[in-house]
Amino acid sequence: MACVNDCDAPAPAAPAPAAPAPAEGAPPATLKILVAGGFGAGKTTFVGAVSEIEPLSTEELLSGPGAGHDPLHGVQEKTTTTVALDFGRITLDGRHVLYLFGTPGQHRFWFLWEELCAGALGAVVLADTRRLADCFPAVDFFERRGIGFIVAVNEFDGAHRYGPDEVREAVGLGPEVPVVRCDARLASSGTGTLAALVRHLLCMSTVSSSSSESGEPP
Repeated sequence: MACVNDCDAPAPAAPAPAAPAPAEGAPPATLKILVAGGFGAGKTTFVGAVSEIEPLSTEELLSGPGAGHDPLHGVQEKTTTTVALDFGRITLDGRHVLYLFGTPGQHRFWFLWEELCAGALGAVVLADTRRLADCFPAVDFFERRGIGFIVAVNEFDGAHRYGPDEVREAVGLGPEVPVVRCDARLASSGTGTLAALVRHLLCMSTVSSSSSESGEPP
């Protein structure tokens, strides 16, 4: 869309009436975001870094019998794993609260994903370049269900650094899916990643609305 100069802009429309204030004591609207990815990608760390409350975590020690199911190649230092979910909260303003749900990474816990994704606005898929293939199932999961997502490359210390285009090509992402870098340990990096997801979801909503008005498929 071409930009216009100030002198080309139409006269401002009359201001819309202000939205009614929420009723006294009314609960805030809740927004739900998922944080997904492969085993050891940093989901628990991400949720814990950005949450304003002590996050709920279902971390358990890795056991000997689980070693065959949870190969530790590339993440040998990992000693715990999420067996249900991680939960965190961010208050956006007096009327909106963001709930973060971290998904379990192992395939044997994927029966929980269907329930966790119910009502979700979108998702952050964390990618670990040491085990990049581990994020494929999460990408496929959200693509099949039409849930908007972005891929966030969690830059572990000592891991090889790949550019967003390299990651996009390796994972097979379309050009419409943003790929960003993040450090799951830092709250500022995590909130920046969530902001990128929100921008992507708003863009998707705008494209969908425009397509509906024009009668074209989105």
